[in-house]
Amino acid sequence: MPSPSDFERMLRESALRVTSPRLAVLSAVHDHPHADTESIIGLVRDSLGTVSDQAVYDVLKALTGAGLVRRIQPQGSVARYETRVGDNHHHIVCRSCGAIADVDCAVGHAPCLYASDDHGFAVDEAEVVYWGLCPDCSSARGS
Repeated sequence: MPSPSDFERMLRESALRVTSPRLAVLSAVHDHPHADTESIIGLVRDSLGTVSDQAVYDVLKALTGAGLVRRIQPQGSVARYETRVGDNHHHIVCRSCGAIADVDCAVGHAPCLYASDDHGFAVDEAEVVYWGLCPDCSSARGS
């Protein structure tokens, strides 16, 4: 579990100024993986008090650009954010409630999967989204 000083170090190493909004957003995303922007805004406001929506959007953009946060957007969903970066993990999404969980790389090293025809691209990542029903939704449908 990273401490506030770990988050400060991460920001500095990414050439980002250490600010209260950046620390609050980084902490919120770390503590609530796959949270959407509105949820992150609420968590940051709980932490800091008044902060504009735009400030949170700007911080998310800066953190994503610096590689400290990963933005995912499963089909039919709003953007979600996580601090698990630097690996090529995938996600599983519940078709009913939208719950998202991490799935480690399917096989081998990044990019995990190899395209049958890479069309000359230098592939460095494969994004896979598994879809199904989470245990709660599956149980609810079975009863």
